[in-house]
Amino acid sequence: MTRKAQIPIYQLKIMLCDSKPPIWRRVLVPGNITLGQLHHVIQIVMGWDDYHLHQFIVGEIYYSDPTFELDMYGEGVYNEDSITLMRLVPGEKFKFRYEYDFGDDWLHDILVEKILPPDPEQRLPVCIKGVRACPPEDVGGIWGYYNFLEALENPDHPGHDNYTEWIGGEWDAEAFNLDEVNERLRAFWQGPQQR
Repeated sequence: MTRKAQIPIYQLKIMLCDSKPPIWRRVLVPGNITLGQLHHVIQIVMGWDDYHLHQFIVGEIYYSDPTFELDMYGEGVYNEDSITLMRLVPGEKFKFRYEYDFGDDWLHDILVEKILPPDPEQRLPVCIKGVRACPPEDVGGIWGYYNFLEALENPDHPGHDNYTEWIGGEWDAEAFNLDEVNERLRAFWQGPQQR
């Protein structure tokens, strides 16, 4: 993603709601990033596969991809590509929400930790820290994920064999590879799918 030197840098902490122990990522993004672009950052840094619908919730206002036609549910939904962080965020400590997969209801709190001065040498977006693996897609939300972990850890659990086969063997809930995440971010923003 290219940006001009005068654009401030936003440090965001993206936290998967109700995850205990916590699953989170800390990212730096340019202030002129749109919510639509931020959606792609979240997908990459968290480890989601972008298979499902999503939306941002800012107070009582919703933003999403207009092709999802979410406004048919009666609530006004605005185009996520029509607003940038600089226009949306009044200052540091501002919090908003990102929801992914309306069936599993993966809710993420996004906290604007810092608004930093421009740095033309800083490659953006970049993930600077994170902890724990993202749950697998379609595991049934956070409560389904807890059941999944319990089943994997206990060979006597009635779901152990099915979950082990479904996930393809081992699962490391503590795994997070910062270098791999940043490599995926760089590939996305340099590739043909750049928005």
